[in-house]
Amino acid sequence: MSNLVTIYGGSGFVGRYIARRMAKAGWRVRVAVRRPNEALFVKPYGAVGQVEPILCNIRDDNSVRAALKGADAVVNCVGILAESGKNTFEAVQAEGPGRIARLAAAEGVEKMVHISAIGADADGESAYQVTKAAGEAAVLEHMPTAVILRPSIVFGQEDEFFNRFASMTRLGPVLPVVGAETKFQPVYVDDVAKAACMAVTGDAEPGIYELGGPDVDTFRELMNQMLDVVRRRRLVLNIPFFAASIMGGFFDFLNAISLGLIPAQITRDQVKNLRNDNVVSGNTKTFSDLGIKPMALEAVLPDYLWRFRPSGQYSEIKESAKNLRA
Repeated sequence: MSNLVTIYGGSGFVGRYIARRMAKAGWRVRVAVRRPNEALFVKPYGAVGQVEPILCNIRDDNSVRAALKGADAVVNCVGILAESGKNTFEAVQAEGPGRIARLAAAEGVEKMVHISAIGADADGESAYQVTKAAGEAAVLEHMPTAVILRPSIVFGQEDEFFNRFASMTRLGPVLPVVGAETKFQPVYVDDVAKAACMAVTGDAEPGIYELGGPDVDTFRELMNQMLDVVRRRRLVLNIPFFAASIMGGFFDFLNAISLGLIPAQITRDQVKNLRNDNVVSGNTKTFSDLGIKPMALEAVLPDYLWRFRPSGQYSEIKESAKNLRA
């Protein structure tokens, strides 16, 4: 019988790519998610019965334990950018990874991979940074041979970064951003998945890996690259941090009084994160230690942002037609 891996959050943006790669490698894959009926799209990643979504809530011991029963390895991809109800940073990003690691160790699971983020910092300004660091520490406490992956901002077809801002270009001539000069090192989602799979199969040494793409750009430069791809001219307007903090507080308030029905466009915690560059520090292992050459942003963006162009799928045809002579 083939090996079994349980992927917590395996239907999410990064998790689904890991699930697909593990299935192709011949592993049985258990995708542990809160809503299995919304994760049925992962089943065709493998043969019949090879990839199965199951119910799991990482805030509950019994639920986590049931999901990893019989597993040879576990991968935790669960993370949030904003709190909602019981899904707080503390519960999801600090306690959750620790719970998975503790129960995995108790069940004799051999390998664990934890997807964290560049910027994880126990002394950080934001709750996001602090809880990411706490989650890493909890994982290493129970599974000292775990592999922790810290990607910079992750891009790919289903991302919530470039897709979100490309969608905003349809609304008007101005594209507002917070932290226009903050630096990022975008990393392709399948490169992160490749690293995770190497860790599961034992082809990566234990430890912390910071994963960044080949290029470092400011937020403004990334938006300009995106605008070139979607063939739109917009003014990238930087919102000062003090103003963004006020906006974040307002959206936090609306989200709270609406019991989460009005999602926050930006939170105060996110503003704190945007004050810090999100690039590889040079103090940990990286893609080079895995023998992975990361994909460049410019090679992938056009593959999925074309739909935001004024003429969508017909943009290339229209541009080509302009070169025809009567």
